[in-house]
Amino acid sequence: MKIYLAGVPGGGRPGDCKREQEINNKFNLSRLHSYFHLSETKGQLMKEQIDLFLDSGAFSAFTQGIQIDIEEYIQFIKEHKDYLQVYANLDVIGDPVGTWRNQKIMEESGLNPLPCFHYGEDKKWLRRYLDKGHDYIAFGGMVPISTNNLRIWLDDLFANYISDKNGFPIIKVHGFGLTSLSLMLRYPWYSVDSTSWVMTGRMGSIYVPKYKNGTWVYDENSWKICVSTKSPSKNEAGKHIDTFTPKIKEIILEYIHDKKYVLGKSEFRFESEKYELKENEKWASKAANSKREVETIIESGLCNDYKLRDEINIIYFLDLEKNMPEWPWSFKLKGAKGFSL
Repeated sequence: MKIYLAGVPGGGRPGDCKREQEINNKFNLSRLHSYFHLSETKGQLMKEQIDLFLDSGAFSAFTQGIQIDIEEYIQFIKEHKDYLQVYANLDVIGDPVGTWRNQKIMEESGLNPLPCFHYGEDKKWLRRYLDKGHDYIAFGGMVPISTNNLRIWLDDLFANYISDKNGFPIIKVHGFGLTSLSLMLRYPWYSVDSTSWVMTGRMGSIYVPKYKNGTWVYDENSWKICVSTKSPSKNEAGKHIDTFTPKIKEIILEYIHDKKYVLGKSEFRFESEKYELKENEKWASKAANSKREVETIIESGLCNDYKLRDEINIIYFLDLEKNMPEWPWSFKLKGAKGFSL
């Protein structure tokens, strides 16, 4: 299964930017970009040899009351087609007829967009895409739906529409915005995408796989460990690295060191809001009573550098991808396994 990393890295913007370049030069990534955000920020697609998936961003546009012009979307794809491995149809949220119509418009323009079938839509629309011969289809609209409800829906789709009598998928399926590890493991997805890597880092946390018999385990619920020096959960048991038992903390630090990172160290003090920052210092809070908290970086690491948290979370997802079953594999209805990331 291929995992496309969606979202914007900390300190960057959608598309072609210095931070994107840094990440893509360091890692061999599969990336998903949203056309809506690219067009909104005037960003450009990466011209690097990376595996790039273009989503229309229709849901983001819908939530902001903005309509994407399909002709402009088509033109954008044609101008950047050489850099795109996959590009999705311009779906119409809550309107399967409009989504089908856009699929035909894009195909008639000479493109081959990935069709999208949404949670809650009549399954006749999925059957139409299958009957038309599409061999790669996306399932969307899953982000706000509970894992239990998604399991019921996906069990039906994979058992009765996607798989043959032996449980093997007859087409490739992409899962938009899929972050539940249990759902990743339960179904033979060809690909999924997730923003969890960057959202987790922004919240000051990192993913750490469970450790069993001397091995990092990726088919069970991972730990999500807060490491930031500025986290409000710093004193909450079982949330921040400083609150774990010495044995568990040792395992977490072993993972961090295995991946060639360090936790880091900072010191804090209050200064006048007119204070001029020195090298290795940054403001840690807004001014209050003419004072501001200053963070002094003693050792740069995961606790005080969001870029490093981005990187170790990228490594987690790359390792997760490597440990997934090789596609295609047989789907069989079974009990729930795993947890949500």
